[in-house]
Amino acid sequence: MAKRWQKANFAAMNTTRTKVGILGGGQLGKMFALAAHNWDVETWALDTSRSFPAGPVCSHFVEGNFNDYDDVYAFGKQVDVLTIEIEHVNTEALLRLEAEGVKVHPAPAALQLIKDKGLQKQFYQKHQLPTSDFQLFDSGDAIRAALQAGQLSYPFVQKSRTAGYDGKGVAVLKSKADLPLLLPDASVVEDLVDIKKEIAVVVARNENGDVKAFPAVEMEFNPVANLVEFLVCPADLDPAIEQFAEQLALDTISAFGVCGLLAVELFLTKDNRLLINEVAPRPHNSGHHTIDSCYTSQFEQHLRGILNLPLGSTKMKTASVMVNLLGEPGHSGPVQYAGFEEAVAMEGVKIHLYGKAATKPYRKMGHVTILAKDVEEAKQKARTVQKTLKVISN
Repeated sequence: MAKRWQKANFAAMNTTRTKVGILGGGQLGKMFALAAHNWDVETWALDTSRSFPAGPVCSHFVEGNFNDYDDVYAFGKQVDVLTIEIEHVNTEALLRLEAEGVKVHPAPAALQLIKDKGLQKQFYQKHQLPTSDFQLFDSGDAIRAALQAGQLSYPFVQKSRTAGYDGKGVAVLKSKADLPLLLPDASVVEDLVDIKKEIAVVVARNENGDVKAFPAVEMEFNPVANLVEFLVCPADLDPAIEQFAEQLALDTISAFGVCGLLAVELFLTKDNRLLINEVAPRPHNSGHHTIDSCYTSQFEQHLRGILNLPLGSTKMKTASVMVNLLGEPGHSGPVQYAGFEEAVAMEGVKIHLYGKAATKPYRKMGHVTILAKDVEEAKQKARTVQKTLKVISN
């Protein structure tokens, strides 16, 4: 009986009469709106300027502040389902909307945990999900005092509990010489893990509790900007480790109970342990390649999850490498893409520009997915793309 009810529930969905609200109007909102429009879903976005990437492609753009209680509440009352493209939103308004019957995904209670890295770490500890050892400190001064008292030793990683994003709010202190890097914020301090690889698994869940995982990806970071620059799928992992990584990610989304996507970033240590670094309950940079290389994109999968539709196939169609298009150092101002014609002429090269009018050093301006019969061929072509396609200013 339960399965027949679920199928009937799925069949009753009329996507053309469903209004989906997105808190945030950046590139994730843009790509989500594009995916939703394939099914005639009406998308609404809330952000401070309709000139942002989602502005031209969503059905309705509302100018407002997703950190403001009144703006979020008023916006949420106009839609059927409310989701996010960034964690740092007003959760008090989301809790009220949820209590009044608006569907909010991810659940506001889970979002409150996730957007505080300290609560996130305590959650993993409580649910016996593997993560690195950590301590919580109220301020940078408290960390200094712990160092002087011998209660903390180098090396360690400091992460601001809130507001950190895209490498911001993170400091790596290997010795006393790095002390000027110490952040003043309330922080999580973690052991500096001896890492072999950084990987990510994007998983999805719907209201019925169905879950699916995309294949694990391997991340390579820009050493200056601390942003993901090179993403490889499939990851070069022992099959047993990959299977465990996917199961760990599925266990994590089930523990949080969120619907839609959860990107789970993992450290693979040199002694082959997997540790959860952090999670994001939304579409994520580590899943952009799925638009071109998988049967279901992460954005369509997020839509399926939040609308309680059957989850799509996560199988790969082809190997891929994803390259972030970052603003070149020394370039600020109106954007220009040097080498665009040469890059777009290459077979298997899929260019996605985010629609940002101005560039600045290391700003995310787009991404390129390179498709090939195997990872090595994709990597070789990706290196050519990196040398060819540059984000500069006029």
